Parts: sequence; C-alpha cells; structure tokens
Amino acid sequence: QVQLVESGGGSVQAGDSLRLSCAASDITSLIGSMGWYRQPIGKKRDLVATISRDGKTRYTDSVKGRFAISRDTAKNTVWLQMNSLKPEDTAVYYCLQVLIPPGGGYLEIWGQGTLVTVSS
Repeated sequence: QVQLVESGGGSVQAGDSLRLSCAASDITSLIGSMGWYRQPIGKKRDLVATISRDGKTRYTDSVKGRFAISRDTAKNTVWLQMNSLKPEDTAVYYCLQVLIPPGGGYLEIWGQGTLVTVSS
C-alpha cells in the first residue's frame, strides 16, 4: 500500500513556528509535483503550497512571506516551514505527492492529515 507519513503538527501560540514533514516510499523517477493543502474545520480543502520537480513553488496569498515549501525528491520528502503562525492557519494539513505513470495521466497520493492549532 502506498501511503504518506506526516509529522510536525501540533498546538502552538500565534507568532510561533512549525515545520511539517511528509515522506513516502515511492519510485522517485515517477514523482512530479508535491505539496500541502489544508482544511479548516467546517470549510473546504484549499491549496497552501506546491513545489514542482524542478523546484518551482506556488503559495496561496494568505501564507506568502510566512510559509516556505521545500523538497528532497531523492528521499521522496516534502517540508512546509510555517512561521508567524496565525489563528486563521488552524486546519488539518494534508500532504500530496503526484505520480506521473509512464503510460500517461497522473495519480494523487494523499496523507491522512495532521492537525495544526494556533491559539491567539
């Protein structure tokens, strides 16, 4: 079974930092983009940040300048450094890896989610 392993979530105060980590045992050559999404309680799941295989990054506007995504493709690992956390960042965070099969198409592999709670 292919699954992602996440760590780093927890409960912190506003202004604190957290670093999320996600790793999987996949075929490295098939991994495309990787990223993080989040779902606040009672709301829909939205993009936080993504990083392509060649290192291009994208961020949702609300985290620009505070969060940073990075990856180690050889280790099938992606991180999300979260600084200056705000209560509005409280959510379940999900790791994503996109696999590109040689036959075409793509496959999304999701983590189980890790809860980040930020108190003011």
